[in-house]
Amino acid sequence: MDASTPGAARAHSADRVLLGLDIGGTKISCLVVDEQGRTLARDSVTAPVREGGSVVADAAAELALRLTAGAPLLAAGVGAAGVIDHESGSIRAASATFVDWVGFPLAAELSARLDAPVAVENDVNAFLLGEAAGEGGDVLGVMLGTGVGGAVIIDGELRRGPHGAAGEIGHTPGYGDLICTCGQVGHLETLASGTSIALRYAERSGVVLPDAREVAVRARSGDAHAIAVFFAAGRALGLACASAATLLDLPAAIVGGGVSHAWDLLRHGVDDALRTDAPVSGIPLDIRPARLGGDAVALGAIESARRAVLVPAY
Repeated sequence: MDASTPGAARAHSADRVLLGLDIGGTKISCLVVDEQGRTLARDSVTAPVREGGSVVADAAAELALRLTAGAPLLAAGVGAAGVIDHESGSIRAASATFVDWVGFPLAAELSARLDAPVAVENDVNAFLLGEAAGEGGDVLGVMLGTGVGGAVIIDGELRRGPHGAAGEIGHTPGYGDLICTCGQVGHLETLASGTSIALRYAERSGVVLPDAREVAVRARSGDAHAIAVFFAAGRALGLACASAATLLDLPAAIVGGGVSHAWDLLRHGVDDALRTDAPVSGIPLDIRPARLGGDAVALGAIESARRAVLVPAY
């Protein structure tokens, strides 16, 4: 797909289109593509997540209809935060940030507003679908943001698992004795999330910084504590990817999310983990940063919609 078209241009009314929505905690992004996958329009609006599911659906639909500008809509895909009930397209579980989100029938509500089929996918699953589109094969996806999320594609197909929780690498144990946000101990998220990177830096240096971005600034200026925190995060990430690769014979892992923008700092720990604990198969594991930036979730949502309504591949 061509994800290079800038601005908030609209689709032409003669085109048949698909659209992808990325509904996050702070904004809703929309991307419109034609049947060949060429980007026609994109824009974003503030996500009114504290005003309830119906208000969020209204905002998403208004944005989508403005960008499609009357073009025939084949299908829409949504990448949404939370655990998704794929049978109903509703939200099974979500952060308390999202008011009236759990149980909200997002697929049905958006379908009614857009007059088109709607497929809803977890945002991390959508991220991996977007990043791996056209590659096929097997790949792990890891999102390093406020928390750590994961997803896995096997034989070219997204693996959700019987309970929709496949790939949740952020809550795998064995990374120390720190308490995780989920209440358990030693999960990957305690070292590799943006929140944890800031906390670990405060513990080492005594200096409280607002987020991992500021820790990265200090690391690049030579701050030894900041460098050590990113090394630990990268090594934990590398170990987690190596474990998943060993279990599932995965040749690649794609790392996205806000923390991945500090790949220059993470990769030293990642490389160290692959040096000491590479998969015993001897097959090289390619751990690489995401390439699509902010478009990945919306593009993956479009791919999910395309598969759901059996639109031919690009």
